[in-house]
Amino acid sequence: MTQDSAAAAVIDSSDLLPEKVQSENIWRLSIAQALAGANAVVVYATGAIVGDQLAPSPVLATLPISIFVVGMAACILPAGAIARRHGRRAAFLAGTGAGALTGVLAMGAVLLGWFWLFCLATFFGGGYAAVVLSFRFAAADGVAPGRRARALSLVMAGGVAAGIVGPQLVTYTMDLWSPHRFAATYLFQAIVAVLCAFILLRVKLPLPTARDIEGGRPLGQIARQPRFIAAATCGAVSYLLMNFLMTAAPLAMHLSGHSQVSANWGLQWHVIAMYGPSFFTGSLITRWGAGRVVTAGLLLIGLSAAIGLGGVDVSHFWATLILLGLGWNFGFLGASALVLECHRPEEKTRVQSLNDFIVFGLMAIGSFSSGGLLSAYGWDMVLWVSFAPLVLAFVALALMAGRKQPDLAKQENAAS
Repeated sequence: MTQDSAAAAVIDSSDLLPEKVQSENIWRLSIAQALAGANAVVVYATGAIVGDQLAPSPVLATLPISIFVVGMAACILPAGAIARRHGRRAAFLAGTGAGALTGVLAMGAVLLGWFWLFCLATFFGGGYAAVVLSFRFAAADGVAPGRRARALSLVMAGGVAAGIVGPQLVTYTMDLWSPHRFAATYLFQAIVAVLCAFILLRVKLPLPTARDIEGGRPLGQIARQPRFIAAATCGAVSYLLMNFLMTAAPLAMHLSGHSQVSANWGLQWHVIAMYGPSFFTGSLITRWGAGRVVTAGLLLIGLSAAIGLGGVDVSHFWATLILLGLGWNFGFLGASALVLECHRPEEKTRVQSLNDFIVFGLMAIGSFSSGGLLSAYGWDMVLWVSFAPLVLAFVALALMAGRKQPDLAKQENAAS
C-alpha cells in the first residue's frame, strides 16, 4: 500500500480531513474537472458532424448526442453505488476508464465507418460525464460544513478551463489523421482521460465504512424532505432550462439571419457565464444561504427569457445566453449546496446520486424537445414555455421555506 493510500485508509468518513489535504483535493478535482469536462465539449462539438457522416439516414445524425445524454442519466446511479461500496476513487477510475474507452471506440468508428459503434462510444462518454458530476460533491467530503459550498463551487470553476481545452483539442487534432477527420481527436480524448485518472489517483478521500454501506435512513424518507424536494427541483429546472434554451438559441439565431460567428460568440460567453462566477458563488452561498442564491439564479433565468422575448437582434440573443449562464451557475450550485444539507455522512452517495439522476433525467427530456418545439412554433414559444418550470421551482422553494426541519449540516457543524 502506498503512503497516500495508507493515509486515506485511516480516515473515517465522519472525520474532517487536514486542511492541507482538503486544499490539495480541491485543486486536483478542479484540474480533473477541466480535463474530464472537455469530454462533453468534444462530443457536443463533433457528435452531430460525425453522426451525419456515418448515419444511414440524415434523421439519425444527432442520435449520438442524444445517446450521450441517455448514457449520463443511466450511469449516475451505478456510479453512486460503486462510490458507496468501494469509495469515490473507485468510481473515478471506472469513469475515466469509460472515458478512455469512449475515445478508442469513437476513433475505431471513424476509421471503420460504423455508425452504431460511434453511438456506443457516446454512451460510454455519457457514463464518464456521470462520474464527473460527482467531483463537486467529492470536494465537500471531509470538509467542515461552513466551507463545503466554497469547495463545491471551486471545483465547478474548472469548467472554465474545460470550455477552452475541449474546443482547442478539436481544433488542433481534427485533421491530423487525414482523411479520417476527428479520428486523432478521439485518440487524444482517450489520452486526456488517462491523464485525468492519474490526477484523480492522488485525491485522498475518506473510505466508506460499514455504516456508510448499510446505515442511514430509507431513501424515500430523505426524498420526501421539503429541502430535498426543493434542491432536486431547482437543480433540475436550472439545468433543464439552460440546456433547453442553449440548444435552441444557435438555430434560432440562424433562422433570424445571424451569422455562425455571432452564434459562436454568444455560446462562448454563455459558457464563461456558466462557470466563471464559480470562483465566488461559494462565498455568496456561505454569506446569504443556498436558498437565496438559488432564488437569484432562477430570477436571472426568467430575466434571460424575458429579454429574449424583447427582440431577435444579436444583442438580445447574447444577453439571453449570458444571463442564462449566470442564472444556471447560481441555481445549480445553490441547489447542490442544498443537497449537502439534506443527508447525514453515511447517506451522502445515495442522496447525491438520486439528486443527479433526477436532474439529468429531466435534462434529457429538454435535450429531445427544444429543437422540435423551435421548428414547430418558433423561438418565442420556446421562451414562453421556459416560464412554466420556473413557477414549479419557486413553489418548491416556498414549501421549503414554510416547513421548518433540521439542518443536518448545521447540526454536524455544531457537533464537530
